[in-house]
Amino acid sequence: MDIAFSSATKLIAALKSKKVGALELLDHFAARITKYDGTLNALPVLDLDAARTRAKAFDRKGAQPSPLAGLPMTMKESFDLAGFPTTWGLPEYANKKVEKNAVAVERFFNAGANVFGKSNVPTLLADWETLNPVYGKTVNPWNHERTPGGSSGGSAVALAAGLTGLEVGSDIGGSIRNPSHFCGVYGHKSTWGLCSIAGQNLAGMVRPTDISVIGPMGRSASDLELALSVMAGQDDIDGRGLKVDLPKCERKTLDGWRVAVLATHPTAEVDATVENSIRRLAQFLSSKGAKVSERALPDFDLGEAHRVFIQLLRGATSGRQTQEVYDRMLAAKAKLDPKDMGYHAQMVRANVQPHKDWLVASNRRHQMRYAWDAFFKDWDVLLCPNAATAAFPHSMPGERWERMISVNGKPQPVTTQMWWAGIAGMCYLPGTAAPIGLSPEGLPLSVQVVGPQYGDLSTIRFAQLLEREYYAFAPPPDYA
Repeated sequence: MDIAFSSATKLIAALKSKKVGALELLDHFAARITKYDGTLNALPVLDLDAARTRAKAFDRKGAQPSPLAGLPMTMKESFDLAGFPTTWGLPEYANKKVEKNAVAVERFFNAGANVFGKSNVPTLLADWETLNPVYGKTVNPWNHERTPGGSSGGSAVALAAGLTGLEVGSDIGGSIRNPSHFCGVYGHKSTWGLCSIAGQNLAGMVRPTDISVIGPMGRSASDLELALSVMAGQDDIDGRGLKVDLPKCERKTLDGWRVAVLATHPTAEVDATVENSIRRLAQFLSSKGAKVSERALPDFDLGEAHRVFIQLLRGATSGRQTQEVYDRMLAAKAKLDPKDMGYHAQMVRANVQPHKDWLVASNRRHQMRYAWDAFFKDWDVLLCPNAATAAFPHSMPGERWERMISVNGKPQPVTTQMWWAGIAGMCYLPGTAAPIGLSPEGLPLSVQVVGPQYGDLSTIRFAQLLEREYYAFAPPPDYA
């Protein structure tokens, strides 16, 4: 297999042993970008000249002292990279270069990574497509007619197509897990607050956003653990008093894991291709000595949880609204039928909700947090889908809540996909996306491994064991 498809951990080992040079590896990725990315459009922002200078320095002084050893990698466009704009796909930011790196970017540089570019995103990081008026449209390397997912779509494509060594995305409504699922790579939505998001904001925004996190993406679950060790921790202010001390997971096999499985749910029906792949995995786990239950659930109504999630999610993103949009939402709310509980109605209400309503919803969320904590005293992980289907056809026309996908031959609003994002997102839980097979159409399928708050190393370890014993990353055929 082409070295470009190696895991970051193997690439670092090759760099440290001098089996490959830092400049040689960077140039190999650059050559693949030249060959493939004109069609894929995963990496519209490149800093190759500066990266080559850094790579030559790594080769001169040797890579042993640094953990990442000159590894070429990229970051989601929403992260500040000094000397380049951070646009989130908005044209008004296209010429506004930032002066310093995001905290996560700086941590990777300090660990010896060679960050050479940024990956594409949807406008405002708000879609399961990756398309914006600044950098254009990104396609899925498994099938160019299918979406790569979003909002970390460029990140997943760059990894799947062998264009970069490691990636970092962000996730508030599935934005790491969804594209990881659609493109067949690994992604980790970290526990809320574990990693500083400073510098992963539009200009002028510095407050942490409710539910929103950043997390690593790679071609191996081992890459997730490595990258998380680099990026975890608070910024300089909170870091004075708060230190990371995640519970370790030393388990070596799948035997003895207590695994709850939620393969589908009436609130968000899952296509049989995805549901059956998770049930096959559950059977495999049983054969390996895991205790598996498809009936175990936390002690609250999951349908209610989804309604609370949408209220909090749209509350969290409402600060991005211009005054014009806010006024339009207020007018739209006045026209809603009070009985309308469709996604659009929930979104409109949440976009302009009084703070008291948000406080009530957040309190209910924290009640559910305690219920999850009680659940994870009996179960190590919960397995569930990352999305209802494999990657679906590009569907940009119309608003998100107007678009439909086919689930078991029936139309389903694409916004229903967020139900599976909310499982881990609303209550601050870690969720790891791990590939587990291919659909009959040859598209990637994955499972979401959810664990207790701050159980990040356990969900990643479980994904590592699946990678070793069940299914591992495979490159898309046209790029191998």
